Amino acid sequence: MTSIGGAQMVDWNLAVATATRLVRPGPDISREEARAVVAELRRHARASEEHVRLFTRMIPEGTEPEDTPVLVVDRAGWIKANVAGFRELLRPLLAKMESRRSGGPGGAVLGAVGGKVTGVELGMLLSFLASRVLGQYETFAPATRELPASADGGGRLLLVAPNIVHVERELDVDPHDFRLWVALHEETHRTQFTGVPWLRDHLQGEIQTFLDETDVDPMTFLERLREAAQSLAGAGRPEGEQGESDSRSLVDIVQTPAQREVLGRLTAVMSLLEGHADFVMDGVGPEVVGSVSEIREKFQQRRAQGAGRLDQALRKLLGLDAKLRQYKDGEKFVRSVVEEVGMDGFNRVWTSPNTLPTKAEIAKPADWVARVHRKAES
Repeated sequence: MTSIGGAQMVDWNLAVATATRLVRPGPDISREEARAVVAELRRHARASEEHVRLFTRMIPEGTEPEDTPVLVVDRAGWIKANVAGFRELLRPLLAKMESRRSGGPGGAVLGAVGGKVTGVELGMLLSFLASRVLGQYETFAPATRELPASADGGGRLLLVAPNIVHVERELDVDPHDFRLWVALHEETHRTQFTGVPWLRDHLQGEIQTFLDETDVDPMTFLERLREAAQSLAGAGRPEGEQGESDSRSLVDIVQTPAQREVLGRLTAVMSLLEGHADFVMDGVGPEVVGSVSEIREKFQQRRAQGAGRLDQALRKLLGLDAKLRQYKDGEKFVRSVVEEVGMDGFNRVWTSPNTLPTKAEIAKPADWVARVHRKAES
């Protein structure tokens, strides 16, 4: 395990234990009901594969995409899967910090604080998220005994059963329709990565470039942590007393100027992926999800409102509000392009990294059409 000053930088086992202990209990449901929900979600995942494939036309007929497992998990299962993913993704950064460590006071402080504190903090973050995520396609997912992944060590689809049941009850919508609707969204993500062979490596390269640009000086790292703590403390101030810095998320606080360029490209890609999934789940919906209009309307209201003042403050700090904008902006981009050049014309976006939209093009879809289509036709 990578360490600084002889102490673990991140105690991953403590992160799992902390998150599992702190996460809210799931909805009240009998064992028989739980089994039925799990079985239905698995059926919907299988059915969604064909629905998404026909609607998106991303995978040519006769082509079999890479098989990736579908796992229906509880909140603790989601926590374990994401800790395994974080551990894999951050491995190069932690190794870099180890190679750069010095005997100065910053290194000593980090060595003393060690991975216990970091593990607890990560666990607290995961406990907050674990009760909110409905599903997730894990792009960088190392296989474990409990959580299998695709043959090349990456890719699995998670459906978080207790969260899906909680939201369908909260929204008072048809549970069978809602479960299929969620499965369609997550299956679209699986289709994106299994149908576009270069996408996973491209995204991983961008993330690693972002991490490579991270300032790993221990004292700078501690200063950034203090700024983050001050920003979180600001969430408890009365309205109107927040300073300018309070509008920044944790991601904004820790990034360097060089990282902003990478983050802009990552934001564009994530907006495309999330918006495309929303477009597909609603596009397929009328054929197979009878109450799709009601579900979308109620779900959009829930997304916008959040669960209260503390929830809104945490979403802002963690950058989750930016993720909500990605759904909205990305869906508008996809819808506009499909209306102008059709589904096959939109699918040129998957040709190569050069045909991905920029952050500016997400906001102005006509610019992407002009660059990718009209330039190619001239």
